[in-house]
Amino acid sequence: MYSSATTPSPTATRTALRPPTAAAGRPGPKQVPPSSRPVAPHGTDGRSTDARVPSGRTALGLRGPEAAPPVGGRLPLARQADGRVLRPPHRPGQVGGPERIDPSALQTPAVRAALASVARICPAFTPRQVLREGSRHILVAGTIGRAPVVAKCLAPQAVRSGYFEQLVADFHHEVAVYRAFVRHRPPVRLPRLVAADHDRCVLVMERVPGRPAARERHPVNAPTPGEVRALLTAVRTLNLWRPPTDVFQPRMDYPMEIARYHSVGQLTDRDAGDLRGLLHGLGHTPLQLCHGDALLSNMLLAPSGPVLVDWEQAGWYLPGYDLAVLWSVLSGDTAARRQISQLAQSGGTLARDAFLVNLVLVLMREIRLYDVPGAGEEQRIMIRRLYDDAALARRAVRAAVGTR
Repeated sequence: MYSSATTPSPTATRTALRPPTAAAGRPGPKQVPPSSRPVAPHGTDGRSTDARVPSGRTALGLRGPEAAPPVGGRLPLARQADGRVLRPPHRPGQVGGPERIDPSALQTPAVRAALASVARICPAFTPRQVLREGSRHILVAGTIGRAPVVAKCLAPQAVRSGYFEQLVADFHHEVAVYRAFVRHRPPVRLPRLVAADHDRCVLVMERVPGRPAARERHPVNAPTPGEVRALLTAVRTLNLWRPPTDVFQPRMDYPMEIARYHSVGQLTDRDAGDLRGLLHGLGHTPLQLCHGDALLSNMLLAPSGPVLVDWEQAGWYLPGYDLAVLWSVLSGDTAARRQISQLAQSGGTLARDAFLVNLVLVLMREIRLYDVPGAGEEQRIMIRRLYDDAALARRAVRAAVGTR
């Protein structure tokens, strides 16, 4: 029913993958180095128990076979990067509004250093609350005049980490993405850019009222079915958007990622051969704009709809990458996984194959992130679930190869 595909060399596959051609006919951007570094854990990652996923084809669904005013003056209004005034939302009882100042949290050396960097580009910034003080980033909520904002800075501890160069590169990329969104507005909701300092790794954004869809990377309790539908709609709307090809870059070298996981034993010879076979058939498939880190913790449920935050990994991927990330973390919601699988297959055989390649690589990354010595009982349960999911994805890949 499907045409057969032979296994190519990695070089041939890498040169064939390219972003969709822009209307102006401009060539696609040069591919960035692969994300072959060890994954640095996020500061908000959770350790959770999880139910085992039912048997394969049911779960995967793939069928192969506020601040005090200044004295004597009006409150200043914050301005966005494009010069427009950022006005505060007027919703009573909104989530994400100004909080009381926490002096002790704001006086730690790391936070004080971050606030000094923020003051260079936003002198009117008034800190209110430390949202996160991790090893990678520091997030401080505050106000500029009456407008609620969030300042994101690279943590001083990151300078001493082995991931420093990559963290800086990712931060620079996120700043570039927000600036690109000022010129080319995406069809999804995201915080508006207020100010940015590329050199000091400082980003000041609008603070959107809302709550995270989950606070853990692998949440025990999934969002409601209605919330899942809204999140999937937002992700798919972004994926179908076609901005100019010179705005974003490819973010993953697929042949190199397959070779890396093969070299460390996470993929068998047959797994690597199957993935390369599917990748060969996707050589002329246009890449898709993806968020790149579509975790539930990076999505806010706001009154106006879902809001996507943390755009460090945004760029061109094989179709279905964001769906693969969501599938990997929604282990406790079989209905959501089935819905994601149906979306992945709705684009035809090539879309299904691209989703499977993405899914295997995402699961390999999650296993490498969590399968570490000294894991507790809850983490070991999650690791077993990840291995079960990886086995399910391998079977789906082999079935897809057998139908070509």
